[in-house]
Amino acid sequence: MGFPEPPGGPPVAFPLEVTEPGPVYGWLHTAPPPRSAWQRWGRNLLLFLLTIVSVFFVGGFRAIDVPGHGTLVGLDARDGLRLAIGLLSILLAHEMGHYLAARYYRVDATLPFFVPFPVPGFSLVGTLGAFIRIRSPIPHRRALFDIGVAGPLAGFLVSLPVLWLGIREATVHALAGEAEGLFLGEPLLFRWVSHWIHGPIGEDQTLLMGRLGLAAWFGLLVTALNLMPIGQLDGGHLTYALLRNRAHRISRIASWVCVALVYFGPSWILWAILVRVLGRRHPPTRDDDAPVGRARVAVGLLSLVVFVLCFIPDPIVFSWRDFFETTGLRRFLH
Repeated sequence: MGFPEPPGGPPVAFPLEVTEPGPVYGWLHTAPPPRSAWQRWGRNLLLFLLTIVSVFFVGGFRAIDVPGHGTLVGLDARDGLRLAIGLLSILLAHEMGHYLAARYYRVDATLPFFVPFPVPGFSLVGTLGAFIRIRSPIPHRRALFDIGVAGPLAGFLVSLPVLWLGIREATVHALAGEAEGLFLGEPLLFRWVSHWIHGPIGEDQTLLMGRLGLAAWFGLLVTALNLMPIGQLDGGHLTYALLRNRAHRISRIASWVCVALVYFGPSWILWAILVRVLGRRHPPTRDDDAPVGRARVAVGLLSLVVFVLCFIPDPIVFSWRDFFETTGLRRFLH
């Protein structure tokens, strides 16, 4: 798949509402002082607005080399809006899935924190994603499972119409000689929908995506990365909820698989480091012995299917050879 250019957390002794980790004695938490509006939602709203601007800017940024006139810089508002609406709807659905599930179980959680990254050429979509903070213990593994699974499934469902629209607006182009632009790996779902809409695409052809297609691609990638069964990723929550005694072993194996994925290219280096920093062992819930139920096992299997459909072995088609040539390190290998 091609892209036209590089876009430049024993019963509580007392019924206390836990809103911030205070001094802890067993499972008794002291009540914290009230938080201001800025602490409750002000920071989150500001970061969300900044992320909208960041994604819009990166999505619409244009730098064109004009002979004799240098580089002309412009902004395509239509492309910026398409990326911002498509991508942020997916990310917002994902994080609000976690947040609403946490509120249902009366688990104290923050509103989403979005992370803007408005650097064209280095930032593919203008954001590093979003996260919520869980600030009180999870009551049992049922709650852990539901909070963990709600995000990826909500984001995946919103990704589907964005994916459909993105591939419908994409065009099939022939690859001529040394094709320029950014080439992205395709998850299985992307390939199936592309084949459904455009038919077979030959080896000498590529699907040229617009900003909606990029938003859907990034949404599927985020879903797959979060469903990895590692530590406190969403997939780690599901694994601990369903396979408590085996979760640490699975997490350890999966983290080494991330290291092995570096074979496909240097784009996996940062993620392999990040999952090691996040840790591989999941903390227990307050009541780990409470049953999970068969229905959640079925939903867990569904989540595994979603992971397979969204996973991309080589998200950015950038080989080690390309890396050494781009960085100028190739001459040291001779």
